[in-house]
Amino acid sequence: MNTVNGLTWIIMLALWALAFGATAFALIHALRQPADAFTAVDKLKKPIWAGILAGALLLLLLSYASLNLFAFIAIIATGIYLADVRPKVDEVQRGPRW
Repeated sequence: MNTVNGLTWIIMLALWALAFGATAFALIHALRQPADAFTAVDKLKKPIWAGILAGALLLLLLSYASLNLFAFIAIIATGIYLADVRPKVDEVQRGPRW
């Protein structure tokens, strides 16, 4: 029985580390982009996204190695940024990919 609990904890820790890494990447990406790139693609402004992602990182730190409600909120915010905002901001920076 103890092996199952240990394995579950390792899996949860790995998922938490993956979420933490993705959130840190998203925050660094948002901070490195010019502020006008966010308004050019009709998204929330750069300080708002930086605040959301910094808050998500803080929520993940507070829920260390567990995936509770706060961790899911952080994962959803990171997912929205990485799936919706980041590709459009990158497209404005580089132009369309052909």
